[in-house]
Amino acid sequence: MINLSISLMKKNKKLILSAFLLLSIAFSIGFTKTETTFDDPILSYTVDPRVQDLRFYWKDEKGKNFGSIQNLKTYIEGKNQTLIFAMNGGMYMQDLRPLGLFIQDGKTLKAINRASGAGNFYLRPNGVFYFATDQTAFIRKTTDFADNGKIKYATQSGPMLVIDGQINPSFKKGSVNLNIRNGVGILPGNKVVFAISKTGVNFYDFARYFQQLGCKNAL
Repeated sequence: MINLSISLMKKNKKLILSAFLLLSIAFSIGFTKTETTFDDPILSYTVDPRVQDLRFYWKDEKGKNFGSIQNLKTYIEGKNQTLIFAMNGGMYMQDLRPLGLFIQDGKTLKAINRASGAGNFYLRPNGVFYFATDQTAFIRKTTDFADNGKIKYATQSGPMLVIDGQINPSFKKGSVNLNIRNGVGILPGNKVVFAISKTGVNFYDFARYFQQLGCKNAL
């Protein structure tokens, strides 16, 4: 199953969605790639949160999980808006509850998870992607994250790909641990880039992609 956790909106009946879903698998409905060519191994979409209205989605007003991009697309179109871009993000348990921190419209729906465990979420350091009420975007290590009461949206995931401009030292160049991966990075000028690989890629090469774009931090 798939569960939504992030989306990006633009007013005037046009919606640019940067929706985050449960699984790190390919998305389909309404995807728009930017600054890429057909042969690029990684697709990306860049967002300016001070111009576009970035939002996170998990459930509808009745408390029902969206469960798929198609369901979210139908929901958005019901509000006379249009889905342009959607992507997955965050990590969820089998009952579709976030495994880590989830803040929506300033409300903490799931507390931050500082526990240890197995799986990608717990690879150190993991981190939090969030933006404040002034639309400034951040990615920070879980250990450095603090809620100052001015956070509009947040989601926790792991592992961090790029940390202060450096590739996560836990990653190995040439690793054969290949999977389709997606992530998010902060570009200069408070822009946010979302990316997904078309084929299997290791963590090192995926992190290097964000580093070469100029991201100081990526998750």
